[in-house]
Amino acid sequence: MPPINKTSAGLRERKKAKAMAAVQRHALRLFRENGYQETTVEQIAEAAEISQSTFFRYFKTKEDVLIIDNYDPILIAEIKNQPEELSPLAAVRNAMLSGVAGMSAAEIKTARERIEVIMSIPELRSASVSNMYGTMDMIAEQVAARLGVTSDNWSVKVLAGAVTGACSAVLLHYAEHPEADLAELLQDAFHQLELGLRGDIN
Repeated sequence: MPPINKTSAGLRERKKAKAMAAVQRHALRLFRENGYQETTVEQIAEAAEISQSTFFRYFKTKEDVLIIDNYDPILIAEIKNQPEELSPLAAVRNAMLSGVAGMSAAEIKTARERIEVIMSIPELRSASVSNMYGTMDMIAEQVAARLGVTSDNWSVKVLAGAVTGACSAVLLHYAEHPEADLAELLQDAFHQLELGLRGDIN
């Protein structure tokens, strides 16, 4: 495969992603200790040593502290950094792997624990599906921009859906198997996609 482009996706985006992950770690600890329903935004803000107004700059609701992160802007920048000669599928693959490479061990652990909690609470599972559609649309927009077509192009939508589904499978598997390597799971998932998709769009 072509080498992964490790160009920084932007200091501001990465700084915000790390700050949000830190708040999520405190929230996850409180959820484990007190339960999701019993934990308040005030308690999360106090544990993270931030004001409630700062909390709401990152997350609109308590639900969002598990559903939302700041990695999409990083992924967008990484996709744009990929060489033009790469197929859309290869460009998205390299961008995602580069994004994972830029995450700290604590951020990766937090991502796994978030999935564990989401899967245990029905209303959060439903919210995560809506968030997944947003990510799928974002991937479609970036792929379409690389190809000079509209994001409602059927082939673009199918590729974006396949990628999003594969990534969801990776995260679910990783939540159940914390000993696994996230980057290796992601690499293998894209290999499985490449077996079924040519990776180019006409």
